[in-house]
Amino acid sequence: MKRTRWQTALLVAAMLAVVPEAPAVAAAARTQRRPSIGYVYPAGGKQGTTFQVTIAGRYLDGVNNVVVSGGGVKATVVEHVKPLTGKQINLLRDELKVLQQKMKPANQGNPKVGGVTKTAGNPVTQTDRAAIQKEMAEIRKKLANPKNRNRENQQLAEDVTLRVVLAPDAVPGGRELRLKTNLGLSNPVAFHVSQLPERSEKEPNNKAADTSELLELPLVINGQIMPGDVDRFRLKLNKGARLVMAASARELMPYIADAVPGWFQATMALYDKNGNELAYADDYLFHPDPVLFYEVPRYDEYVLEIKDAIYRGREDFVYRIAVGEFPFVTSIFPMGGPVGVRTSVAIKGWNLPVNELTLDAKDMEPGILPVSVRKGQLVSNRVPFAVDTLPEYPEKEPNNRQAIARKVKPPLIVNGRIDQPGDLDVFCFEGGAGDEIVAEVYARRLNSPVDSVLKLTDATGKKLMANDDHEDKGAGLSTHHADSLLSTKLPANGTYYLYLGDAQNKGGDAYSYRLRISPPRPDFELRVVPSSINARAGTMVPVTVYALRKDGFSGDITLSLKDAPKGFTLSTGRVPADKDQMQLRLKVPLIPPKQPLSLRLEGRAEIQGRQVVRPAVPAEDMMQAFIYRHLVPAKDLKVVVIGRAKPGTPVKRRSQKTVVKPTPAKQPKSK
Repeated sequence: MKRTRWQTALLVAAMLAVVPEAPAVAAAARTQRRPSIGYVYPAGGKQGTTFQVTIAGRYLDGVNNVVVSGGGVKATVVEHVKPLTGKQINLLRDELKVLQQKMKPANQGNPKVGGVTKTAGNPVTQTDRAAIQKEMAEIRKKLANPKNRNRENQQLAEDVTLRVVLAPDAVPGGRELRLKTNLGLSNPVAFHVSQLPERSEKEPNNKAADTSELLELPLVINGQIMPGDVDRFRLKLNKGARLVMAASARELMPYIADAVPGWFQATMALYDKNGNELAYADDYLFHPDPVLFYEVPRYDEYVLEIKDAIYRGREDFVYRIAVGEFPFVTSIFPMGGPVGVRTSVAIKGWNLPVNELTLDAKDMEPGILPVSVRKGQLVSNRVPFAVDTLPEYPEKEPNNRQAIARKVKPPLIVNGRIDQPGDLDVFCFEGGAGDEIVAEVYARRLNSPVDSVLKLTDATGKKLMANDDHEDKGAGLSTHHADSLLSTKLPANGTYYLYLGDAQNKGGDAYSYRLRISPPRPDFELRVVPSSINARAGTMVPVTVYALRKDGFSGDITLSLKDAPKGFTLSTGRVPADKDQMQLRLKVPLIPPKQPLSLRLEGRAEIQGRQVVRPAVPAEDMMQAFIYRHLVPAKDLKVVVIGRAKPGTPVKRRSQKTVVKPTPAKQPKSK
C-alpha cells in the first residue's frame, strides 16, 4: 500500500519515539543554547494602540530588548518568568518544611508565654512569625506556578511579557519580532499591524451560550486553541453585508516544534442562532488557513466557530481572525507581465473598489512583487505579481487537443487559465535536434490553486517526458510543490506539443498559470542561515549559505558583504562549482555595537558571459513532522555582538638556545 506523506511522517515520528537518542546528537542538543521563541500572543494589534503580549520560549535569560522589523512599533520587556528546575523545587520544599517546623509550637496547650510563641526550636516573636509567614507564602506562590507543574514542552518553558506601542501611522502588514537576551537574538516570529479594532478571546467560550457579549464589526479576534478546545463568538450582522472572515494560524507559526505533523490545522464555520451551519472552510484554495465569504441574508445573530481539524491544541496554536466588510482579493489575471511596460490586470474578490488595475513595471527588476488595493483607509490582502524579461503571449481557447493546439515561438511566457474542470491547454512549437528546452509552470507560487501537470510529445503523440510536481527549495513555506517543470534535449527536427492540465481535474476563474517555454536560463538564488546571528566581540561565527541553482547552472558563486558596518568581514567568500551550500565565517568587530545591526550578503557569478548578482535572502532552517526541512525566508538578516573579546593568553618567547624535546606519543594500551 502506498503511504501518503502524512502517514510517512507519523510513522517516522513513531519510530523516533522508541529509538534511543544517539550520543553525538544528544550532546549537540545539550550544548546548543540559541534563544528561541515558541509563540507570541496576541500576534499583533491595531495602529495607535498600546497593549501587552505574552511570549513563550526557551533560553531567554537576561531578555532586555525587543527588535521589530519596520517602523512605528515600540516594545519593552515587562517581565520574564522562568520555571524552576526539579532541584530548585525540591530545595524550596525543604525550606518550606523548615519554616513550618519553626512555626510549630513545642507546647500545644500553652503556646504563648509573655507574648512569645514557644516553638520546637528557639522562641519566635510576633514580628518573626509575620516574616516567616510572608516567606512561606512566597515559596508557595513559586511552587504553585503552573509552569513548574507542566513542563512537558521545553520549547515553551519560559514566559516573557511585553508592552507594545503601535504608532497611529505604523504601516499595516506583517512584521518580524525578535528578543535580545544574554545569549543574543532569538529566531524571528510573525507579528502583525492591523487597521481593525482587536479583541482577545475570553474563556469559557466553547459554547455559544457561554459568550454573552455580541461583538461589533469590523474587528480582529485573537485566540489560542488548547486540546479539545472549540472557540465560538457571537456576531450581530446586518442584511446584505458581504462578510469576509479570514483566519491566520499556519501563517503565524508555519512549523511548530515538537508537534506532529508540525502545525495547527484550523477550521472555521458560521452558524445561525439556531445552530444551523451556513458556511464552512478548512482551508482557502490551497492555503491551510481558512477564509469564509458570506452574504448576510437578514439582520440577525450569528455564531463564528474556530477549532483544530482533529481537536488537537497547545499554547502555540495561536490564531487571528479578521472579520468584516474589508477588501479581499481572490484572484488576478494575468498573474504577471513584462519588464518596462504597463500591464492591465483584472482583479476579483470581495468588497473591491475596482475590478481592474494597471501595473507599471517600467522601473522594476524581474521578480515577484506584492499587489493590493485600497478601499477608503483599508488595504486588502496582498497577492503576488511576476515580472519577467521574456515576451508574453495570452492563451486562447479552444486549444484542448493536438489538432487545435496553439502555435507558439519560444522563448516566451504564456498567460493562461484552466477554465473548467478537465480543461487541457495544448501548445505546439518547432524544434531542432539537440535543442535544449525548458517548460516551467508558475501557478502555486503565484497564489493560484492549479496543481499542474506537464507532458511533452512529438508530432506522432509519443510521450517524451512528463512532470507533476517539481520542488522549489526557494518556496520555504510550501509543503506541496505543485508547479511542474520539464527540461530536455529534443531528439529530432520537427513539431512538438506541450500539454498542461490540472492533476486534480479542477478548474475555474481562479485557476490561472504562467507557462515559460524557453532554452535554459541558468541562474541562482541564495539563502543565508540563520537569520539571527549571535557572536562575541572580536570572534568569528559560522553562517551557512545555500545556493539554489536553476536551469543547470553549476558555476562558482562569489560571496561578499554589501555596505557592511565597519569591522564586519567574511573569512571565505565562495560557493564552489556544483556545490549547493557552503559554511562561511563572519568576523565581528572588537568593539560591540550598542544595537543589533542589519547585514546584507550577495553573490556574483559569471553566466553565459555576463555578471549576475543576486541577494542572499535570510532564512531559518526549520523542520516539520520530524523529517521535512524548509528554508523559511525572513525579512532581515540581524546580527548582535555580545560583550567583548576575551583577552588572549600572553605568548612566552623562548630563548633561541632552549631546546624543546618533543613529547613522545602515548601508545595505546594492549587489550
